[in-house]
Amino acid sequence: MSGIFRDSVILITGGAAGIGRATGELLAQQGGRINILDLAADNVPAGWTAYQGSVTDDAAIASAVGDIVAREGRIDILVNNAGVSFYGSIEDGTMDDWSRVIDVNLISVARVSRLVLPHLRKSSHPAIVNIASCLAQTGLARRALYSATKGGVEALTRAMAADLVSEGIRVNCVNPGTVDTDFVRGLAAQTGRDVSEFAARQATGHMVSPDEVAHAIAYLARPGARSTIGSVLTVEAGFGQLHR
Repeated sequence: MSGIFRDSVILITGGAAGIGRATGELLAQQGGRINILDLAADNVPAGWTAYQGSVTDDAAIASAVGDIVAREGRIDILVNNAGVSFYGSIEDGTMDDWSRVIDVNLISVARVSRLVLPHLRKSSHPAIVNIASCLAQTGLARRALYSATKGGVEALTRAMAADLVSEGIRVNCVNPGTVDTDFVRGLAAQTGRDVSEFAARQATGHMVSPDEVAHAIAYLARPGARSTIGSVLTVEAGFGQLHR
């Protein structure tokens, strides 16, 4: 198969649905060999390799990475996409809630990256793309915990980029706005709000599509983007124009 990602070995966390799935589909169309790690590892496209497990589970991650490397010899691209939401102010949630969300959204980026890095070093075009959120830069009421974790992912991206650039490993970040996924629709149901409210908070009046975010990830991951390092690419339909 031809394409920008021809024969690239790709690992996407949270790749079974939403942004992760759209990214896998796009990179596969361009020749990528797609591996995903997700709590739900069924119903994935033909040709993908799916591993069931949590990004908070060192053993599950190590098992998946070990299997990929045994089969492929390396990993070229890591997309740290897995995440969970949390609705509330600084006063909401137990400390266990805070620890859980921080673990999934922020610490997992370090956890997965540490296990993948030795194998990225065997690649001729290694790249890591972390998925944060526009809320890393823009305040929104009752999103304190989630925003804190995504701000951490953005800062961590820049630090990782500085550490790894000398080895030729590029690290970048995408900050999506409100994306039209089951994840967001579930949040709407959880908070008793209509999905239209989530669309209205973008300046464009519509949510971002998963494909739009996938294209941003693809740009940052592509071998030809060799001078794009430590960048934050925001895809948020004007969210920041309405929430400053």
